[in-house]
Parts: sequence; structure tokens; C-alpha cells
Amino acid sequence: MKVASVTKKILHAILFDEIWDAMKVTFKHMFHRPITFQYPREQRQIPDTHRGALALLRYDDGKERCVGCDLCEAACPSRCIKVVSAEDKSLPLQRYASEFYIDITKCVFCGYCVEACPVNALAMTKLYEFSTHDKRTLLFDKKRLYEIGEKFLEDGKKYLYAHGQEKNSDSSREYRYYFPQSVAKGTQPPPKHLT
Repeated sequence: MKVASVTKKILHAILFDEIWDAMKVTFKHMFHRPITFQYPREQRQIPDTHRGALALLRYDDGKERCVGCDLCEAACPSRCIKVVSAEDKSLPLQRYASEFYIDITKCVFCGYCVEACPVNALAMTKLYEFSTHDKRTLLFDKKRLYEIGEKFLEDGKKYLYAHGQEKNSDSSREYRYYFPQSVAKGTQPPPKHLT
């Protein structure tokens, strides 16, 4: 019995059985199509629900959507958003965000700020490449957030549509973006459902 097991071990060592088993696996995978892609040259197809860089959006006429309500700042679990709001002097009871900052190094990309926004001023885009040599460039201010929003406008809108934040129709906008009117003078026409 011992002679048989020793002979078997010697035979396996001479014939390199482990190497042949490994070569079988190698030859089996040699003729498969590769599943990796070459990252800088090939870009991955990202779904519309991807949570990438945050962006501030404008209305179709170019006015800022953000009303400076600070709900995004309150909803942020990592406390990376800072909003400073001010009152518009020409339009009473109207506020806007005079300053808006997001520290991307602290952001966990949860999307709570987008869900909390009552006017859909924030949206997440498909931008995910944040490599930089200086960490201070990852502190996005209002100007940079609007630049991202203009560059990736379609991605931001697709994100809002995919998450049910905004519908792709005119009838949904007339109910969604109605704010209280000023007592002194109306700033926008009343919506159709109130006339």
C-alpha cells in the first residue's frame, strides 16, 4: 500500500499533473471574448440612475431654479453642502442662493439633497472622474456647479426623470413650480388649476 502511494506521487511529479491541470484552465479561457475594457479609450455605458457629480440646473428661460431654502443642506448626512440664501430686493418674498458650496471629498453621493429639493434645482450627473493634484479644487462653488449643470444638462434631467422627481411633460411643471405670490404685486401668473 505504501509502495503504491509513493509510486503514484513520483508518477505525478514526473508528469507535472498540476501544470497540466492549470494549462487546461488556461486553454479553456483562451478562446473566450474578454470582458474587461480599456478604461481611458473605452468608456463604460452608465445608466441614467447613476449618482455622479452634483449640478445646479436652471429653468428653460435661463433663470436660476435654486430658491435658497437650505433643504438640501439639512438633508445631507455628511454635511458637505453649505447654502447662503438672500432675499431678492426687486421681488418681495422671493429668495435665491447667493452662495452655494459642495465639498465633493465629503460627499457620499446618496442623493438625499436631490430628493429634498422642492424645485429640482439639484441633479446628479454621470460625471465621475474627479482626479486632481489639489484637494481644494474639489470644493465646488455655485459657478462651477452651474457649469457642470450646463455641460451635463441632459444627464441631470434623465436622472430626475428616472427617479420620479420630475416628469417629462408641460402639465407636470405647472403644478410643481408654483410659489406663493407677493401681496403687493404678482410675480408670476397663477397656474391654470387655480383660475
